[in-house]
Amino acid sequence: MTQTRRMTVGQALVEFLAHQWTVDGDHRERTVAGVVGIFGHGNVAGVGQALAQLNASQPQLMPYHQARNEQAMVHQAVGYARMHRRRGTLAAAASVGPGAANMITGAALATSNRLPALLLPSDTFATRVADPVLQQLEHPHDLGVQVTDAFRPVSRFFDRVQRPEQLFSIALAAMRVLTDPVETGAVTIALPEDVQAEALDVPVEFLQDREWHIRRPLPEAGPLARAVDAIRSAERPLIVAGGGVLYSGAEGALRALAEATGIPVATSQAGGGALNGDHPQYLGGVGATGSTAANRIAAQADVVIGIGTRYSDFTTGSRTAFQHPGVRFVNVNVASFDAYKHGTQLPVIADAREAIVALQDALAGWRVDAVHAESVAREKVAWDAVVDAAFAPSGRALPGQAEIIGAVQAASDPRDVIVQAAGSLPGDLHKLWRVRDPLGYHVEYAFSCMGYEIAGGLGAKRGLLADGDDRDVIVMVGDGSYLMLNTELVTAVAEGLKIIVILIQNHGFASIGHLSETVGSERFGTKYRVYDEAKANFQGDQVLPVDLAMNARSYGIDVIEVAPTPDAIDDLKAAVAQAKASDRSTFIQVNSDPLLYAPDGEGWWDVPVAETAELASTRRARAEYETQVAAQRPLLGSTFEERA
Repeated sequence: MTQTRRMTVGQALVEFLAHQWTVDGDHRERTVAGVVGIFGHGNVAGVGQALAQLNASQPQLMPYHQARNEQAMVHQAVGYARMHRRRGTLAAAASVGPGAANMITGAALATSNRLPALLLPSDTFATRVADPVLQQLEHPHDLGVQVTDAFRPVSRFFDRVQRPEQLFSIALAAMRVLTDPVETGAVTIALPEDVQAEALDVPVEFLQDREWHIRRPLPEAGPLARAVDAIRSAERPLIVAGGGVLYSGAEGALRALAEATGIPVATSQAGGGALNGDHPQYLGGVGATGSTAANRIAAQADVVIGIGTRYSDFTTGSRTAFQHPGVRFVNVNVASFDAYKHGTQLPVIADAREAIVALQDALAGWRVDAVHAESVAREKVAWDAVVDAAFAPSGRALPGQAEIIGAVQAASDPRDVIVQAAGSLPGDLHKLWRVRDPLGYHVEYAFSCMGYEIAGGLGAKRGLLADGDDRDVIVMVGDGSYLMLNTELVTAVAEGLKIIVILIQNHGFASIGHLSETVGSERFGTKYRVYDEAKANFQGDQVLPVDLAMNARSYGIDVIEVAPTPDAIDDLKAAVAQAKASDRSTFIQVNSDPLLYAPDGEGWWDVPVAETAELASTRRARAEYETQVAAQRPLLGSTFEERA
């Protein structure tokens, strides 16, 4: 006879999650290390009661963390997963209606970044006994559609537990996707509030430890041989390393391959850390926010070896980065969806680490020629000099962002983690930050979500502490992104989680302001200014009397304000050193001049400009756009310029 326990759906799910383990070779860890939740109508009597009950008997089995915003809960899960190379994550539990809806942005971010997050949004009554209940949507054409249905397009897995006995198959299917390196992303289990509290007989087997082994597929012989032939025939090869290198723990193998063959390496945003910044073969970021070193070598590359990259438009410069007329792509990826991009006929569908090791063995004795090696070295030296100059203090009371990044770099330790997501900082960090540790660079740039930074930084810190790693997490954020989502500073104070937040105050949306100029829109709507009623806009010079340092101080966090003086950069370095010496979270505010830009890396990003306009600035921008877009490569065939 099957042994069972009488439990509610909420109790069974929480205890089930506490016994799931991810196994990656010799590494074994909790798949879901805890639940970040906000309780309300819909989950307080279900998942909330289950967590309370488990906490009373076994508080360490499934730790509960309190949050202040549902979107931020998912961001914490993503930051945690990044630090754990996708082998562990957190669950996020929300109430019915607005609580669930607030998580949707976080779900899209997790799925876009291919990072696992388990979402447990509550739903209205499955029985519909008292329709419409509080916070329920009503669609006359379909009474079954609810807020949680909005998770379907932004999740890698979605299901709704309509009856208690469905829990077993849904939970197991959800775990399969959560731990699958190809399918992972937001995994959503919608939980109607009545079903959460219903009881059923749960097989003890469902509640026992279960292991989920991460697949590391080997490259097939045929595709590998064709890839090797292409690389051996190349005169100017280039490796583009993406996040998949880090998620498979392949940074050591990549370094060995680069050193054995001399092939230079450039990285996407997610690939930051695949090689250290001082490695001779490392050229920095590539594409729209890349370095001149990477972009000049990319423009000449006849074989591009993409490893673990999804080839976003920033990585490819909107298909302008690779200009060699006969360029071929060898795409190594565990997901066939990405391996076949750019119309390649040379996909290698395999785990990044396994494929890199196989490539090195097959390329034994082969190296790039001296001409290519000299070109790589020359471009690296030139870009390093550009970065050094950008980092040099100017003595301005309002320094540029590049100087600020240089100061933070100088004051941080090699293993510290930099966290960022949106605005002008991702581009400047991609160009300028000299990564010194595989986990030291976390810029969320698949979704580039304003407001991710503080919550994601907390998740990263949780992830490090779970591994006994007490390195510092440094969150850099502009005032625009800070105003989007800053309340998780309260979470840091409540749990004593130390992060260092560096707020760059530039009184507006610096990145979009610059972009607005390039497309001829004259920074319209991008400044934080007092509203001018006569002109009906915000384009004046009177800045808002907003004190963000006081806002942070009100949360109970330590605050250091760097005054706008000629010594601002030295004072910032001292502030970072002081924050690192503290065991509490610290908020550092520094003022910047948003019109002082980082060095140009010769990348381009396709943002269409109005084809017809009355503004002279827009007409000029359109002319420049038409010049740039002519270099864009189609998927197949001739360039647009040749067609014209």
